[in-house]
Amino acid sequence: MSSRIVRWFRDNAPKRETFENSRILAPVAHRVLAPELWRFTRRSVPRGVALGLLVGIFLLVPGIQIAGAALFALPFRANIPIAAAMTFLSNPATTPLILWASVYIGNWTLGRNADISRFMTLVHEHAGIGEWCGWLFSEAAPALLFGLTVISVAAAVVGYFAADWMWKLHLGRRWKARQRQD
Repeated sequence: MSSRIVRWFRDNAPKRETFENSRILAPVAHRVLAPELWRFTRRSVPRGVALGLLVGIFLLVPGIQIAGAALFALPFRANIPIAAAMTFLSNPATTPLILWASVYIGNWTLGRNADISRFMTLVHEHAGIGEWCGWLFSEAAPALLFGLTVISVAAAVVGYFAADWMWKLHLGRRWKARQRQD
């Protein structure tokens, strides 16, 4: 199963060559295309996992998540493909759960009584900027934003340490296999 996932990721992950030909990235291509941002190293992979989870869960806007994760990967020297891939944790199947949990956490910690139904109504009705601004100053916005912050930071921390642990486990297995060959 994991080899299938790795194979799928290798086939579908953005390649460095894809970005070399982009006119949009031409002004910052020297920074975005730095080789250390595309290598899978012991330090860059956990950073990419953490940044992808942080941005992917907090933003919840498809497309902007990937670009945001890639931009945040630059100053932190994180792996760009991993950061972009980790944003897919928040998808149409998981977004309602993330939103519900963030409002629950926000209500619980801030002592509010916000309801997520108004947010969902605005999304489904394709509300205008005025309606969104009205919601932003309502009871629900602070609870949702605080909850999203807590969940995204917690996911980033857990993701960082899980990726670091898995990387060390992988290296340990390779080292043991090499020792058996000698």
